[in-house]
Amino acid sequence: MGWDFETDPEYQAELDWVDAFVRDEVEPVDMVVDHAWDLSDPVRQALIPPLQDKVRERGLWATHLGPHLGGPGYGQVKLALLNEILGRSHSAPIVFGCQAPDSGNAEILAHYGTPELKERYLEPLLRNEIVSAYSMTEPAGGSDPTGFVTRAELDGDEWVINGEKWFSSHANFSSFLIVLAVTDPEEERHRRLSMFVVPTDTPGVEILRNVGIYGHDEAHGTHSYVRYTDVRIPADHILGGRGEGFAVAQTRLGGGRIHHAMRTVGLVKQALDMMCERVLSRSTQGELLARKQLPQAMIADSWIQIEQFRLLVLRTAWRIDKYNDYRRVRGDISAVKAAMPKVLHDVASRALQLHGSLGVSHELPLASMVLESFHMGLADGATEVHQISLAKDILKGYRGTTDLFPTQHLLRRRAEARDRYADVLAAAGR
Repeated sequence: MGWDFETDPEYQAELDWVDAFVRDEVEPVDMVVDHAWDLSDPVRQALIPPLQDKVRERGLWATHLGPHLGGPGYGQVKLALLNEILGRSHSAPIVFGCQAPDSGNAEILAHYGTPELKERYLEPLLRNEIVSAYSMTEPAGGSDPTGFVTRAELDGDEWVINGEKWFSSHANFSSFLIVLAVTDPEEERHRRLSMFVVPTDTPGVEILRNVGIYGHDEAHGTHSYVRYTDVRIPADHILGGRGEGFAVAQTRLGGGRIHHAMRTVGLVKQALDMMCERVLSRSTQGELLARKQLPQAMIADSWIQIEQFRLLVLRTAWRIDKYNDYRRVRGDISAVKAAMPKVLHDVASRALQLHGSLGVSHELPLASMVLESFHMGLADGATEVHQISLAKDILKGYRGTTDLFPTQHLLRRRAEARDRYADVLAAAGR
């Protein structure tokens, strides 16, 4: 029987170091760096690379990657525990070399890129000498790939791409984009798409505008609206085979959703910490808020939600490590993704309420956390899509009944039991 809720002492020592390092060295950087992905920012370049060097010296750089790519190849449980700490800080993922969307894009390049593409893009990406963008969502089709209209057509030894992409996060910082486009419109819907590497400086790539998100403390938006007009790239810039774009896309999503979920746990715990500090610091009607029943209920409900969600995420990570097959854990991953926005929304909202007018101000991060919960309900697939996927997965283990009444109908069960134990009942005079 293998069932354990403890972290081995050696790895716990690493997590303790990460916790102190993020608190003492990384979180202060968040206060002065506008955006950790902006390699053109001199403040960022002065502060973040030295921290990355310390992480490399500790052997904790890009821990999601295998040794052949310069990482230790941690399993999902170890990565989940690490990301729980990194979730407290904007800059921490990039300091540890596991930032989105670069981590997922690196996985795609590692699996499907040619040696030339790996040398030109993957290697500098893994060193954080460049950053990338994932250009999938479209203005009309949303995040449903089966409704995409951006086209890529083969013209001799080049692909020609035309269309528009929406919310291509960090395209304004990127050296290349990974683009999902329709190559075979007559094929069945999951075989219509292919994946491509597109250098951002290719003629015809135009960032129409960089969209901001309410609640994000950024001087400029970082989610790009991109137009592709007769963009020509070499034929070998396709990732995977023609028509395999949908399958290639799944390479980056499963594990990434677990990492993001545990970072959310770290963020939500920060809201709970703020809530607890607040009720132990403020008084009303002659006593601390901590002695009032409503704040006590808010704290209890928040702790329960966090622990329930955390255990769901860790169990899902454990199942990924156990089966090494994302398809077998697809329902679990959908459950994690569907649960995540509500946990952040509920806990952050309670923390905001307990902080009063200060909670809705720009002087605390709580209002931003509440709005971020809605962002989480859209990124990497809408919550409703994951609920549908989970329900379909659950229903595979059940079957209906052709009887008029349900199988648990008490009248029938009692009649069956009386027939089964008729001799015993008769002997007892019943």
